[in-house]
Amino acid sequence: MEEFEKPPVSMEEDTEMEESDAIENPKASQKSSSDSESSDSEEEADQNEQLLALEYELSTNPSNYDAHVQYIKLLRRSAEIEKLREARENMNTLFPLSPEMWMEWAKDEASLSNDSNFESVEKLYERGISEYLSIPLWCEYLNYVQEHDPKVRDCLADGISKARNLFERAVTAAALHVSQGSQIWDAYIQYEQAILLTIDQSDIQAKEKQVQRIRSIFHRYLSIPLASLKSTLLAYKAWEVEQGNSLDAEPGDVLGISSHVASAYQKAEEMYNAHVHHEEQITRQDISESERFQHYMSYLDFEKSFGDPARVQILYERAITDFPVSNDLWLHYTHYLDKTLKVGNVVKDVYSRATRNCPWVGELWVRYLLCLERGLACEKEISAAFEKSLKCTFSTLEEYLDLFLTRVDGLRRRISSAGGDGVLNYSMIRESFQQAADYLSPHMKNTDGLLHLHAYWARLELKLGNDLIAARGVWESLLKTCGSVLEAWKSYIAMEIELDHINEARAIYKRCYSKRFSGTGSEDICHSWLRFEREFGTLEDLNHAVQKVTPRLEELQLFRLQQESKSFTGATDQREETLKNTSRERRKSGSSAIDEQPPAKWQKYTSQNKKLHKKENTQGLNLAEANDGEEKEGKVEKKVNEKQMKDTKNTTSRLYKDQCTAFVSNLNITAKDEDLHQFFSDVGGVTAIRILHDKFTGKSRGLAYVDFKDDVHLAAAVAKNKQMFLGKKLSVARSNPKQGKRESLAHTAPGEEASNQSGGHGRSVSKESGEDSKGSRGRKRVENIQLKGKNTFAVPRNVKPLGWTNKPGTREEEDEKPKSNDEFRKMFMKT
Repeated sequence: MEEFEKPPVSMEEDTEMEESDAIENPKASQKSSSDSESSDSEEEADQNEQLLALEYELSTNPSNYDAHVQYIKLLRRSAEIEKLREARENMNTLFPLSPEMWMEWAKDEASLSNDSNFESVEKLYERGISEYLSIPLWCEYLNYVQEHDPKVRDCLADGISKARNLFERAVTAAALHVSQGSQIWDAYIQYEQAILLTIDQSDIQAKEKQVQRIRSIFHRYLSIPLASLKSTLLAYKAWEVEQGNSLDAEPGDVLGISSHVASAYQKAEEMYNAHVHHEEQITRQDISESERFQHYMSYLDFEKSFGDPARVQILYERAITDFPVSNDLWLHYTHYLDKTLKVGNVVKDVYSRATRNCPWVGELWVRYLLCLERGLACEKEISAAFEKSLKCTFSTLEEYLDLFLTRVDGLRRRISSAGGDGVLNYSMIRESFQQAADYLSPHMKNTDGLLHLHAYWARLELKLGNDLIAARGVWESLLKTCGSVLEAWKSYIAMEIELDHINEARAIYKRCYSKRFSGTGSEDICHSWLRFEREFGTLEDLNHAVQKVTPRLEELQLFRLQQESKSFTGATDQREETLKNTSRERRKSGSSAIDEQPPAKWQKYTSQNKKLHKKENTQGLNLAEANDGEEKEGKVEKKVNEKQMKDTKNTTSRLYKDQCTAFVSNLNITAKDEDLHQFFSDVGGVTAIRILHDKFTGKSRGLAYVDFKDDVHLAAAVAKNKQMFLGKKLSVARSNPKQGKRESLAHTAPGEEASNQSGGHGRSVSKESGEDSKGSRGRKRVENIQLKGKNTFAVPRNVKPLGWTNKPGTREEEDEKPKSNDEFRKMFMKT
């Protein structure tokens, strides 16, 4: 360890050394002196620069632990005594110092002062031993007292008593330390043996009393499981021989000593053998800190199994010295003391140290306040601890809330009890609540914690403060920040109902029933108002509430249906998009599969197609020859088909003139317009209902169109999709005729387009009419086709709109005639 100052050198010796060096080598001495001066000046400049940097760092960030340590080291090296004292005091106000730092501080102060300054150094040792368990620090303290306290050094009665009390404190605090506790016992025995030597030989009674004191210390020493048990037994036997007691047994044997001492020694030896494995684990140097911590926790569980609180506490203190900032360790330690000791200065001292080592743990501060209250501490001490806790930084807001509530709890209990301090009054509780609300409200809006705080506050304003206006003010202040929290309004109303203030509760309902709350809160508050009026109000009050609440409930129901419809539409669109992507990928994979067919297979496929088209052309020529004979019959049938297609087109255009239409399918054939109107009564907004019937039989086709007055009601109606209606699961969708027409055109052959479009709403005809229509479709396919050229089987045909018919001699008839390849070539050559 680096000492505070170098050993002093006398002035004469220093002068003689300088003169001799100058006589022997004047040039070398001049050069060395100049070099040393330059190096010293550079080192001093660098040191001053570092000091200035550390001072600035500590002024801006005083909680920088490492900066404090470096600053103290530099000041100790530069021997700036006053600054060094100030730096150490400043650091100790924020952090506990390590045992090594306390020893350096005490030694530095002892080297600068004489025995008259003994008390200040003694206070430093006392402060050091109160923070961590350190056997070396205790030994330094004991040696310093024996050497520098005049009364102890001169073996005066007061000095001897003081030293013995100090040794007993050391034994209580550290003598159970398994590996190092023997140092305290040895120092204690040496001191008592030194006292024995100072007693006059003629004072046989005093001498015998001192011998018995030393023997008692040895007996206590031998009953504790320490690492030095065997050497202690040898030292005890040797000391007994010095006192004239002959022991016949071997030096390492327990024979020859009293039975109770031998029994205690054997138990201690057995206990040490059981502990030695754990001691080896926590003192290993080849393990990580986390492993060492786990070994400590296992050791503590093992020690607790013996049920000796003193030994468990010593082990906790050893673990704290090695892991001073482990909040889990401090929490375990304080919990154990609360369970075993409950009250006393020992527990309070441990909590004070815990909050200094881990000030960021809110639970430690809460339990510290409870410990002070259990120990009947004064209000000044409890208030000081609470104020310190508010200066700390916790990780969560809930820790601050718990701290404020613990403070209020303590004040409430002490004010309510007969033994409370005379300085306590309800204003202190109100100040604590106000302080909590000012600090937490901006950060805990719309939370249960803030609601609990204000509910507790309002209740105490009524019970302890007897101030209804103040209680209402608490709720009003909460509603300013948490007006969207349903429970805040309900709790406010519950307080008024409990006080039998019915009109005030009704006024609060009128303020909040139209507000929007999360989830089903808006509906809940409306139903709550109705229930309130049934239980407490008159019939007029109930009617008034119904008039207010009913439109609000309908609005909320419509809004909820609209939201459900949007979510359903979104899910449907996503599912359709997925299906489209899947079908697109399948088409791509199918086309690639055809492209990848081998040449032989492709040639076979081409030849088969040529044969098929050739056969179709032959059939077309035969049908064209037969067409002349059936022309009159075709014209009659053609007029009927034209009329049917025209009626269908008019019906379709009339059905889709309004886009707020729902298409209903899978309808029960017995359903009537009134049934559908009743089904959509909860949605509302129905303007027209059209059930489609078969034109020949007149029976329902299970399809219907329902018109709504706006898109909002239509969306609500679509939300009723898949609901049961007259025993069948109804399908309700938004009507989109344009999309249906595009899909129909895309999936029908050119010659079958008109028939598919006209029959898109159902195809229920008799067998005979079906055969006639089949014949008419066959004739219609070929009645206007003329084949030209050699390769006309692949001529594209024009797609005609719905209801189109050829008129002889028109432009359309000329355009319908297919052109040969030669005609197409001439057209392209012209362009």
